[in-house]
Amino acid sequence: MINKLFKQQPLIIWGGALVVLLVVAAFTAQWIAPMDPNLQILEDRLLPPSWKHWMGTDQFGRDVFSRLLYGSRISLAVGLVAVSIYVLIGTSIGSVAGFYGGFWDGLLMRITDIFLCIPTFLLILMVIAFVGPSIVNIMIVIGLTSWTDVARLVRGEVLALKEREFIQAARLIGMSDRRIIMKHLLPNALGPVLVVSTLGIGGAILIESSLSFLGLGVQPPTASWGNMLMEGKEHLTDAWWLITFPGLAIFLTVLGYNLLGEGLRDLMDPRLKGSGRQ
Repeated sequence: MINKLFKQQPLIIWGGALVVLLVVAAFTAQWIAPMDPNLQILEDRLLPPSWKHWMGTDQFGRDVFSRLLYGSRISLAVGLVAVSIYVLIGTSIGSVAGFYGGFWDGLLMRITDIFLCIPTFLLILMVIAFVGPSIVNIMIVIGLTSWTDVARLVRGEVLALKEREFIQAARLIGMSDRRIIMKHLLPNALGPVLVVSTLGIGGAILIESSLSFLGLGVQPPTASWGNMLMEGKEHLTDAWWLITFPGLAIFLTVLGYNLLGEGLRDLMDPRLKGSGRQ
């Protein structure tokens, strides 16, 4: 079965493998990390990769591999929580706009258009500057500012579905609007949302890493891939491993989610296979 899936949808296999690797690293960090990620051994500062320190040490003598493993927890948490928040918001807005139409559709879509006109990253920077940098604030802010694509997608799906025969039958038997939306419309509209959500996790991880790199995200000494890059940029010439391994972790993780999302899209709608990447 795996061989058949690999031949038909290799993107799902490769993307899924990278995502599983991230999840395993996040959940097993406390057991497989060779050292405490915040343990400082100044006499071991800026050591290159070796058998003792697989990815070297940083300017405080902390083990880079251990910090990378614990940083994966931050990335996974940000991706999952932020995407869950904006999928919930976008699904709610899109389903109400598509189902009721008229005034509600116009109002909600104009609000969506306003959010679309504002650069998302700039808006996140402004909000973080006011509420302060923390992992919880980052997850909430990303979730509250990134729902627009989901809302428009769900609205389009609901508009296409609400005139179908099974929805008309549900109306005739007296089923409430809420039950029609929850039981019939949303389950049939969530396929494309799953694809967007998978791709969105990679985007959320990139935003968190960018904020941490700018000093507006996860604050030291807590390890995150973004602040590891921020600290490593001071040693570009004498400690290449400080930016190479966190950068590679971000690249592979985002690549994994993007490949998985592309594979799921092709699986759910084979007509799009290949056309979306031309």
